[in-house]
Amino acid sequence: MNQKILTTTGLLIAIALLLAVNITSDSFFRSARLDLTANQLYTLSEGSKNILAKLEEPITLRLYLSEKLATTLPGINSYTVQVKELLEEYQRIAGDKLKLLVIDPEPFSEEEDRAEGYGLQGIPTDNTNDTFYFGLAGTNSTDDQEVIAFFSPNRAEFLENDVTKLIYQLTKPKRKVVGIMSSLPLQGDMTPFTQGGNEPWMILDHIRQLFEVRNLETNLTEIPKEVDVLMLVHPKSLSDGTLYAIDQFVLNGGKAIVFVDPYSEADQPPMDKNNPMAALQAPRNSELTKLFDAWGIELVPNKVVGDLKTAQKVQVRKGASAMVVTYPVWMDLNENQYFNKEDIITAKLGNIIMATPGALVKKGEVPTEMVPLIESGNQAMQIETTKLGFFAEPDSLARDFKPEGKFTLAARITGKVKTAFPDGKPKEEKKETDEQQPPETDKPHLTESTEPINVIVVADTDLLEDKFWVRVQNFVGQRIAIPHANNATLVSNALDNLSGSNDLISVRNRGSFARPFTRVEAIQQEAEQRFREKEKELLAKLQETDQKIRELQSRKQEDNQLTLSIEQQQEVERFRDEKIKTRKELRNVQHELHKNIARLETKMKFINIGLIPLLIGIGGITISFLNRRRKLSVNS
Repeated sequence: MNQKILTTTGLLIAIALLLAVNITSDSFFRSARLDLTANQLYTLSEGSKNILAKLEEPITLRLYLSEKLATTLPGINSYTVQVKELLEEYQRIAGDKLKLLVIDPEPFSEEEDRAEGYGLQGIPTDNTNDTFYFGLAGTNSTDDQEVIAFFSPNRAEFLENDVTKLIYQLTKPKRKVVGIMSSLPLQGDMTPFTQGGNEPWMILDHIRQLFEVRNLETNLTEIPKEVDVLMLVHPKSLSDGTLYAIDQFVLNGGKAIVFVDPYSEADQPPMDKNNPMAALQAPRNSELTKLFDAWGIELVPNKVVGDLKTAQKVQVRKGASAMVVTYPVWMDLNENQYFNKEDIITAKLGNIIMATPGALVKKGEVPTEMVPLIESGNQAMQIETTKLGFFAEPDSLARDFKPEGKFTLAARITGKVKTAFPDGKPKEEKKETDEQQPPETDKPHLTESTEPINVIVVADTDLLEDKFWVRVQNFVGQRIAIPHANNATLVSNALDNLSGSNDLISVRNRGSFARPFTRVEAIQQEAEQRFREKEKELLAKLQETDQKIRELQSRKQEDNQLTLSIEQQQEVERFRDEKIKTRKELRNVQHELHKNIARLETKMKFINIGLIPLLIGIGGITISFLNRRRKLSVNS
C-alpha cells in the first residue's frame, strides 16, 4: 500500500513539475531558440542585428492582426504566429529602441480606421462580412511611416527581408538617389497594340523601395549632381556628349552599374508595317565600346554564352507539334561555384537566371582590375548571335554544343583610369530638343580619375525583365511580386554596395529558394548527353538516307525508269531498318533515364520515410532493453 501511495504521489509531482516547467519556460525562455534549418531561416541575420544596433531614435511597429478571424483560417493562422514571434525577436534584440504593438482591429472600431489610414490592406473573408487585417505599420520619431500592407504567406521566405527593410527605411528617411538611363522600357510603355500599355518592370518597384529613382534621358550631356549611383541599362546609339557625361561622372568618383548585352531579348525594335522583317533582323546589342576601352574591358561582340549544366528547359514548336528542348543560353545559376564568395554582392546570392548573356574580358594595357562576380561553369561555350532569333532552331544549340571553358558574366572594375575623351568635351551640333535641356554648369575637364573607379558591369540585360525572375500576382488591385530567382537581390546588393550601405545585403542573402536534387540532375544530364549524341547520330543517318534516296531517284530519272530496281529497293529498306533501330535505341535511352530517376526517388523515399524511423525505433528498443537489463542486474 505504501509503495502504491508513493508511486501515485510521485506521478502527481511529476505532472505538476511538467506543468510548472512549461509555464515557466513560456514566460522566461520565450526568446530562446534552437534553429536547426540548413540556412538558419529562423535566426536573424547579422545585417538585421547591425541595423537594430545602430538605431538612434525609437521606432514603433504596429502589427494589425485580426486574431479572432485568424483562428478560422487554418492556412494562415500558423503564419501569423511565425510573424509575431519574429517581431518579438526584433524587439528583444533592439531593446527600448523598438516598440511593438499588436492590435486587433475589430470591425467598425477606431483601430480599423487607423489601419486603413496607414494604407493596410483588409481582406474580406468568405464566411462573414468581416475584414481580415494582417499588416505592419512602422513610424519613427519624426512621423515618417512605412508599411507592409499585408503579410502574404507566399512571401514567407522574404519575411525578415521585408521587416528589416521597413526598419532600415525608417532609420534612413533621406534615401540615396539612383539615376537610371535605359533604352529598354523599364517604365512600361504605351503601345497602340496593347490595351493600357505594358506595366513598369517589377525591378523598378524593387529599386524604389530602397532608393529615390531619377529617370535620365539618353541624350543628356551632364549627370545631375544629386545622383549617387548611375544605373545604365542597354546603352545604344548614345551621343558623344552623353558618353562624355558618363565618363566624367565616373572619373569624378561617381559609382555606376552597367547592364550590357550582345543580344538583348528584351530589346524589341518597333514593327514597321511596310517592312516587318526589318524589326526581326535589327541588331539587339549594347554599345559602350568607347568607355569600355578606357576602363580596360570588352564585351565579346556577336557571341553569347551557353552552358548545358545550367540550361533551362523551353517549349518550342516544330511543325504542328510542341517539344521541350534544353536551351543552353537560358541559364539558371544556382550553385556557389558560379558566384564570387569573396565579394559582398555575390557571397551568398542564391540563384540567378540569365538569358543570352555575354562574356567580359580584359582589353588593352589599362591598369584596372577586373574581378569576376558571376561566371559560367567550366564546360560553357560561346555561341554566335546569328543562331538566335525568330528563324533560329533552339534544339540545335544543345545538339551542336562543344564545351570551351569558363566565361565571366559579371565583374567589378576598379583602378585608376584615364578619360575616353583626351581632347576634351566633344562639340555637338545644337538641335531643337537641346533648348529644353537644363543649363550646363562650367566644370573642369577631368583627364583621369580622381580616385580608383568602382564600376560593376553585368553582361546581360534580360535578367532585369519580369519573366526571368518574378511571377506577378494581382491581389485586390495590388501587384505582388513572387520571385523565383534572386535577380532583384543582385541589383539591390550592387546598388547598396555602390552607395555605401552593406547592412541590408546579408538580410536578403538567406540562401537559395530552391534546394535541387543534385544527384537526380546529374543522372538526367548524363542521360540527356547520351540522348543528344544519339539524336545527332540519328539526324546524320536520316540526312544520309535522304541523300541516298535522292541519288536513287535521280538515277532512276536518268535511266528513264518508272520504279526502283530490286537492289535499290533493298538499299532503301536497309536504311529504313537502320532508322527504326536507331529510334529504338533513343527510346531505350529515354526509358533508362526515367528508370534511373524513379529508382533514386524510390530509394530516397525509403530512407526518409522508412529507414530513419526504423533506426530510431530500433535505437529506442535497444536502449529500453539495456536499461531493463541493468535494473535486473542491480536488483539481483
